[in-house]
Amino acid sequence: MTTKTAAAERLRPVRRTRTNNARRRESLTALGMATPAVVLLIVFLVVPVALAFALAFTDARLISPTPARFVGLRNFTQLFEDPVFYKSLRNTAYFAAVVVPLQAGLALFLALLVNAKIRGVNFFRTVYFLPVVTSMVVVSLLWTFLYRKDGLVNHVISTLTLGHIQGPDWLGDPATAMPAIILMSVWQGVGFHMVIWLAGLQTIPAELYEAAELDGATPWHRFCHVTWPGLRATRTFVLVTITIAAFSLFTQIRVMTQGGPLDSTTTVVYQAVRTGYDQQQTAYAAAISLIFFVLVLTVSLVQRFLTREKG
Repeated sequence: MTTKTAAAERLRPVRRTRTNNARRRESLTALGMATPAVVLLIVFLVVPVALAFALAFTDARLISPTPARFVGLRNFTQLFEDPVFYKSLRNTAYFAAVVVPLQAGLALFLALLVNAKIRGVNFFRTVYFLPVVTSMVVVSLLWTFLYRKDGLVNHVISTLTLGHIQGPDWLGDPATAMPAIILMSVWQGVGFHMVIWLAGLQTIPAELYEAAELDGATPWHRFCHVTWPGLRATRTFVLVTITIAAFSLFTQIRVMTQGGPLDSTTTVVYQAVRTGYDQQQTAYAAAISLIFFVLVLTVSLVQRFLTREKG
């Protein structure tokens, strides 16, 4: 064995020790940085879910002199016999079925427009995104005034039709209350998903468009065979996030209609909050929350399966 080889053999344990120490320091640093997030997830996610699961099988109330008792599946039996619950399910499904494709499609259309390299495009990006940074409570209050019988929406309708058509009581009529909320929700949220689509569009290599143009592909063919396949991951993210947000509809209902008229805008989340806080039936609200959790999880998994990348 040469002198250099012997020296290398003696230094190898020292290098291994230094490497292990460096890895240990990196692990401790990563653990320290992740600990606050993990604690917050446990406190605000894991604990509430476990507590809701436990309360759903009791008769607990928000304020009650008697302790909670185990009642088994009584809350779920009562829930599946509640006509308001089925109406809230229909309203939630109706809202999601309209908002998800409408908002995703409109956001993609706007993203395609603002992706063009023309003068002033940043102005339109800002205008489209502006409603997103505005509080949903503020937006709901604003649109509540717009939807009044003597509000701006009806005034515009009357002006455009020369007074021949008078707008309805948008939030006071069961036939128009949910469509009015859908319109406002799409207007408020479309800018956020426009930015997501725009980020996906900018990851598609320009060479693909150049090659398609050289092959004589029309704009529609370029969209179908270059743009749309290139947005596969973005498409999945947008659809899942819009779906979850649609199923979680609450703020607009709370501010604008309080579930009315005639429960035509009551949703699952709103019914759970109203039952748990206004009516103080904590256990029953927990049962509604569990059903809502299972519903959203099922829809998200099915949606993820349908939009998966097929190898």
